Amino acid sequence: MQKELELRGDFKDHFSTQSDGYAKHRPTYPPALFQFLASLVTHRKTAWDCATGNGQAAIALTEYFPRVIATDASEAQISAATHKPGVEYRLATAERSGLADGSVDLITVAQALHWFDEKAFMEEVQRVIRANGVLAVWCYELCTVNAECDAIVDRLYTDIVGDYWLPERVTIEDGYSDVAMPGVELPVPDFSMQSQWQAADMLGYFRTWSATQRYVSDRGTDPVAEIEAELVAAWGEEKRVVSWPLVIRASRPNTLLE
Repeated sequence: MQKELELRGDFKDHFSTQSDGYAKHRPTYPPALFQFLASLVTHRKTAWDCATGNGQAAIALTEYFPRVIATDASEAQISAATHKPGVEYRLATAERSGLADGSVDLITVAQALHWFDEKAFMEEVQRVIRANGVLAVWCYELCTVNAECDAIVDRLYTDIVGDYWLPERVTIEDGYSDVAMPGVELPVPDFSMQSQWQAADMLGYFRTWSATQRYVSDRGTDPVAEIEAELVAAWGEEKRVVSWPLVIRASRPNTLLE
């Protein structure tokens, strides 16, 4: 137990209570994203998916890397993650990965960088990444459906649970624009996530929001219930396309020739 506490350090677990919901109700990243990232690296031996959550990105990376190390500081997230040959799950913080020096070709961070000690994490990146390896971090904010549904989503996000977003959320709203990427930054094409969802899927997704969970903990009621009937009426019974534009930053932290 003491070793685990030392490993976790100052990590604050915002997501263990909804780890099952994350696995069921979060959108999936486009396969083209991982194909593009794999095209950037000189070697395709080992990838590190940091703050892996339910393992979605880690599993996608197995199409291109024979070994994927997927770390998360939340034991509940690791326990709920999907297993696949080639993915090695480990309990570790972003800033203290436990990886060997110069052992990783690609490092990915999906929708999680804003929770890290950024300076300490970037130092860890530069320690574990191979020469000419690539760091890629990405985030997404509000999704879009249509004008009527979007207005309901915005009311939930801003007016109902708005006070329960932590300050780190601003980093996402700014599209990681203030993140100091180490080394040489790389151009990245536009990518977006899309899902075909019914209203129930969307409501399940809202209930995975960290702000929703804090609202429930503080007030003892479900904030999503306030907009549920209105959203269902606006949505209808059919599936609708839900889109999340991705903001991606990528760089080569160590461009020394091997």
